[in-house]
Amino acid sequence: MSLTLAALIGSITVFVLAIFLGFELISKVPPTLHTPLMSGANAISGISIVGALFLSNAAFNNGNPGTAAWLAFAALVMATINVVGGFMVTNKMLEMIAGKRRKKGGA
Repeated sequence: MSLTLAALIGSITVFVLAIFLGFELISKVPPTLHTPLMSGANAISGISIVGALFLSNAAFNNGNPGTAAWLAFAALVMATINVVGGFMVTNKMLEMIAGKRRKKGGA
């Protein structure tokens, strides 16, 4: 597969626009919606883990793992870190909310 200059510029343009759009969307989310949003992001990362597993399996079973196999493995590691970190943050936020409710109910 050959990557032309026009395709490279188009891909970089889409990537940069996605960064700006993601920043704008996340900065506009009110704090009360962060926990549900994090749960959705964890679900998407879980789908990424499944895809990376399929790709790394196909690439490593080829006999000679090339760049695609190592990129799939890197995607698997990064998505796993994202899911674990997301669950840790979500758990901490839920504990903070539960702690506030206990203080209000007990006092």
